[in-house]
Amino acid sequence: MAEIAGFAGMSHSPFANLLPPDGENGPGALFLADAGRVREAVAHLAPDAVVVIGPDHFHANFYDVMPPFVLGVEEAVGFGDYGSTPGPLPVAGKLAWPLHAALTAAGFDLSLSYSLTVDHGIVQSYEMITGGTALPMVPLVVNTAAPPLPSLRRCVSLGQALGAALRAADFPGRILVVASGGLSHWLPSNDPRDPAVAGDRRSALIHGRADVRTFATAREPGVRAMGGNPAARVNAEWDRWFLDRLAADDAAGIAAQGHEHLEDHAGSGGHEVRCWLIGQIAVGLPLVWTSYEPVPEWITGMGIGTTFSVV
Repeated sequence: MAEIAGFAGMSHSPFANLLPPDGENGPGALFLADAGRVREAVAHLAPDAVVVIGPDHFHANFYDVMPPFVLGVEEAVGFGDYGSTPGPLPVAGKLAWPLHAALTAAGFDLSLSYSLTVDHGIVQSYEMITGGTALPMVPLVVNTAAPPLPSLRRCVSLGQALGAALRAADFPGRILVVASGGLSHWLPSNDPRDPAVAGDRRSALIHGRADVRTFATAREPGVRAMGGNPAARVNAEWDRWFLDRLAADDAAGIAAQGHEHLEDHAGSGGHEVRCWLIGQIAVGLPLVWTSYEPVPEWITGMGIGTTFSVV
């Protein structure tokens, strides 16, 4: 039977690579230093595999087919956006398949991928927490960018089912669960129903799969232009409340606030905390260590939380 080694949640941002801190007190320096501490703690935990729960930012999934959840079972390929590692990534197939079977039996019709493209929403935190891309992973992509999203209560239920599946898996090793995303940040709409989303941009959100690289290249300057603004909107008060709730083992209480409350207080990008809810509930332990730095220059509240000690 498998053993769960713990849970680690971590914010991601393109600007962690694009706009690194200019000194030990620069924007993002605390976050990166504490990410290094988590990496050292994970090395001591010595997991044999990692389940990485994170979003896609229109590098693999588009509105031609937009699944709420996708599980990779055989191959994962990093898109290589914003400094994340490109190319093949190791997949723990001997863990992925039992998870898929158990989640299906629990009533979750996850989309299944034999060759899953993953972007910085999966890869950045995976790299930061494990120290590279060598540890076998099971990628679970959650739709947090393309409305309508899976409900918060559905994510709670998936976390419960994932925890049961991990504990029952015939996998001879220790498993670390990682969640990547959030915390608060405000992003432009990606909803084709929104009148502000029109023309080539709307077409790309629907048909981008036909030429993913061209779409990504056209979109990247707009993303880069968002970085570096010290007045960008971040809700540090909500972010700290969120981390405190997970430290109280109250992910269900966060979900009970509802979709609109989450968007009002944490922004459209804050929907990525669904990944944290799934992972923390799966492991079934409260956070015992947290770190937080609001980094408006990275357009994001950069948080970390673990169910294991970090020194």
